[in-house]
Amino acid sequence: MARCWSAPTPAPSSASARPPTSPARGFCIRMGDIKAITFDLWDTLIVDDSDEPKRAERGLRSKFDERRHQLWEALNADGPIDLETVCLAYSVGDAAFNKVWKEHHITWHIAKRLRVILSELGRELPEDSFNAVARAHEEMEVEIPPDAMPGAASVLERLARRYKLCVVSDAIVSPGSCLRRLLENHGLARFFSGFAFSDEVGHSKPHRSMFESAAGQLGVEIGEMLHVGDRDHNDVKGPQRLGMKAILFTASRDVDKASTTAEAICESFDELEEAIDRLNT
Repeated sequence: MARCWSAPTPAPSSASARPPTSPARGFCIRMGDIKAITFDLWDTLIVDDSDEPKRAERGLRSKFDERRHQLWEALNADGPIDLETVCLAYSVGDAAFNKVWKEHHITWHIAKRLRVILSELGRELPEDSFNAVARAHEEMEVEIPPDAMPGAASVLERLARRYKLCVVSDAIVSPGSCLRRLLENHGLARFFSGFAFSDEVGHSKPHRSMFESAAGQLGVEIGEMLHVGDRDHNDVKGPQRLGMKAILFTASRDVDKASTTAEAICESFDELEEAIDRLNT
């Protein structure tokens, strides 16, 4: 029997399920009808910035500094310019990217971001030099990869036997093509039947098109999917507005734990299967 929930209930405790908050108007959530699970990537499947200690151990710059240095080096080789000027323009470019990302749910490709920075500087780069800088930005997290979330592989393997799985992730610097390689190198990509990356879909979470892409790839309805992610706005409230259930994943980021409207909170992959089973009965 279909069960519809009309109002949110108090915030859930860790790893506990709760009745869903109000889905999009007109939706009824059928208990036991979850056919697919979508996963955020950063701080859900992959521990964000866990590559930074590896870089430090090798005597390398942080990703933040290295990206700026790469652009400065290419520009300076083409015509003298000081690093501080490039860093300032890069920060302006980052601010422009963040505004479009947050307000319009669009994540520019790194080439677009670099062109915005070059425009701010009033400079251009030879095509081969520009492409080399863009490629170095894109592949930085593939060459020195962040870690997979502990326990992810074994749990995903079991879930993939019971549900269709899809990655639904924003692509901030590394594009979807490189994020696939990152997942492949960690042995995680094989568990997924679909991938919805913002640079390929054309919008970022929580835009509906991200979850429509996932549903289309998996051959299910949006309301038959459950989403797992670490950010309440993008990974919980966004999917819930579309009639989905959502689990807040707090293994490496728990900033939203106190205010989430998620049907369940999981602090590790060890808790995830039980939480999903509770929500699908």
